[in-house]
Amino acid sequence: MRKIIHIDMDAFYASVEQRDHPELRGKPVAVGHAEQRGVVAAASYEARKYGVRSAMASLKAKRLCPELIFVEGRMDVYKSVSRQIHEIFHDYTDVIEPLSLDEAFLDVTFNKPGFSLAVDIAKEIKRRIWENLSLRASAGVSYNKFLAKVASDYRKPDGLCTIHPDQALDFISRLPIESFWGVGPVTARKMHALGIHNGLDLRECSQEMLVRQFGKAGILYYEFARGVDERPVEAVRIRKSVGCERTLEKDITRESSVIIELYHVATELAERLGRSGFKGNTLTLKIKFHDFNQITRSLSTSIELTTLNRILPLAKRLLKEVEYAEHPIRLIGLSVSNPTKSDSSENERWTQLDLRFNGWLER
Repeated sequence: MRKIIHIDMDAFYASVEQRDHPELRGKPVAVGHAEQRGVVAAASYEARKYGVRSAMASLKAKRLCPELIFVEGRMDVYKSVSRQIHEIFHDYTDVIEPLSLDEAFLDVTFNKPGFSLAVDIAKEIKRRIWENLSLRASAGVSYNKFLAKVASDYRKPDGLCTIHPDQALDFISRLPIESFWGVGPVTARKMHALGIHNGLDLRECSQEMLVRQFGKAGILYYEFARGVDERPVEAVRIRKSVGCERTLEKDITRESSVIIELYHVATELAERLGRSGFKGNTLTLKIKFHDFNQITRSLSTSIELTTLNRILPLAKRLLKEVEYAEHPIRLIGLSVSNPTKSDSSENERWTQLDLRFNGWLER
């Protein structure tokens, strides 16, 4: 039986700021820009009590919490702290799969200190993070990644939850469908419309029905409902995409203005591809409208998308599929994915991707 731990730092960016600036402790804090087009990158738990969340427009956050204190993000500091956290992880195992700066899976089935219980390792990691870095972490322990991830969210903040194999099915039966890994707001609404509200409802669905409704993800949902997740903790991750996006100073609908902004995003993407050495064949356009609804459009080619001359014409072609004359655009993003075989072999390492929304975005 595998022993998997999921570690998730509590309000990571905001907690680092409160740690380093004592005057912010106990107060509602948002990391990000406070101006009109700003977006909240992270919110302290004091701010979350008012409904403030990451990716929320700063003006809305301020309306929800008039006492909200905005601080500028310090990505270099967050990366440095993340490295310190991972140094602690490596004292127990080298089978570590980072998901972001503040989140990772650890396979401790065969761990360095020889602990028999994974929960004891989780307790010690949490203790050391607090004693060494003055930060709180939540941990989930189980026999697969899905359940470990769910468990780490179960008692946040500063939580510790273990889901044993003999408890898994009962636990999953009561689990709201919104808490399933991979089920976002759109998917949750669709599941509700199908009469699926919790794990028990999901377990009563056939695999054929779920695949018909949700495509390949339906297979995962079918397995998750039964406590099955065979995915390994991957200590080495292959970079699958490189992208960038830009939140505009004001919403736009004029075609000439949209083309100019698209050009700027395509230029930045080409520069990032050059720095990373990534080569892919699929271009994806992301558009977020004034009401925060968003769409994506993608196309694949036989050539490697590495330069502006190759990317921009395809981006313009994708843009023609978007109706924005009466739907002002707030954000434009482009990404290249579907790495070529040669590129996959050269990039077999995990890379933290910083997505900037005129600031930083923490999950």
